[in-house]
Amino acid sequence: MSDESIPFAAVPGVRLAAVAAGIRYQNRQDLCLLELAPGAQCAAVFTRNAFCAAPVILARRHLAAAAPRYLLINSGNANAGTGHRGLADAEASCAALAALAACSAEAVLPFSTGVIGEPLPVDRLAAALPAALAGLDAEAWPRAARAIMTTDTRPKLVSRPFVIAGRRAVVTGIAKGSGMIRPDMATMLAFLATDVAVEGGLLQACLAEAVATSFNAITVDGDTSTNDACVLAATGALGNAPLLEANSADYRALCGAVGELCQELATAIVRDGEGATKLVTLVVEEAADGGEARRVADTIAHSPLVKTALFASDPNWGRILAAVGRSGLAGLDIDRVRIWLGDTLVVRDGGRDPGYTEQAGRAAMAGPEIGIRVALGRGQARAQVLTCDLSYDYVKINAEYRT
Repeated sequence: MSDESIPFAAVPGVRLAAVAAGIRYQNRQDLCLLELAPGAQCAAVFTRNAFCAAPVILARRHLAAAAPRYLLINSGNANAGTGHRGLADAEASCAALAALAACSAEAVLPFSTGVIGEPLPVDRLAAALPAALAGLDAEAWPRAARAIMTTDTRPKLVSRPFVIAGRRAVVTGIAKGSGMIRPDMATMLAFLATDVAVEGGLLQACLAEAVATSFNAITVDGDTSTNDACVLAATGALGNAPLLEANSADYRALCGAVGELCQELATAIVRDGEGATKLVTLVVEEAADGGEARRVADTIAHSPLVKTALFASDPNWGRILAAVGRSGLAGLDIDRVRIWLGDTLVVRDGGRDPGYTEQAGRAAMAGPEIGIRVALGRGQARAQVLTCDLSYDYVKINAEYRT
């Protein structure tokens, strides 16, 4: 599918541009600019990695100081692990855009993705800004989705229509992410916008709720990035009375649409995991609480032995059983644990189900999408995590990432 054929809906009050700055990649667009209408509200969540990137530090500061007018996003260079110089470079990038756009530097939120530890080439970035401002276009979502990519094999762009106060509203978002994916807030980078008017605190709550069950419930390789960020902007161009009540039907409609969009983008990230050939849905149920359900799901999802078996379409259920057993649950009664591959019951009463056959297991593992379900027999809590397999290509891509 070409970029031009990706279905999407423009968001009134948002314009975008994508230009080639030569930051790392040659002959491709690697700098994205997103402009928000005056008065837009903005919510954001960021990585919890202690070595967070300079643009993350600065974006947090700017978001607390002013209403954002521009999001400035570069690919190819993470500007992470760059110390004081990295922060100065991020500040210089924002100042350069602010001077051209006649706004304060605090009204610019910077974002970067790419190689860690290399200085950001601010001169090249700044030289491309006039073309970016001149190219701002409400229909440029597909170009923006491609410009923020690094090892992604395809752009990730989704729109969701919904109804607010009897009017047709929209939320549209782009995301990038393929490797270094085990978000602890969001994905590598995601930018969402809606034309609804909504109070800022409610917008932040809406984003946090959506992220918890989407971007924060996926893993490709168990590594949390230094640069993770997810932004949700609300331009208010729909003209509705600003949403002020968390229990209103209109606010729930907004949260439902944002949640669906985040889930689709998160799924697209896992499908596009570096070298991935399988999309795997892991469900852990009958847990004592949500925390232990998630702990078991994460232990399975991060197991290299499980992930390589998935790549081989090998129903090596012993690896799943072992991951459940080492997940650290106190007082786990193994006789109550059941494990399914797809709809096939594999484990019960502490061992292999008498009705299980290797043929049924192979059939459950053969397709491009695999379901693994674990019932712990301890309570009513449940968690779901999306992951993928670990292939030869994952090793090759990451071994050659800087060459």
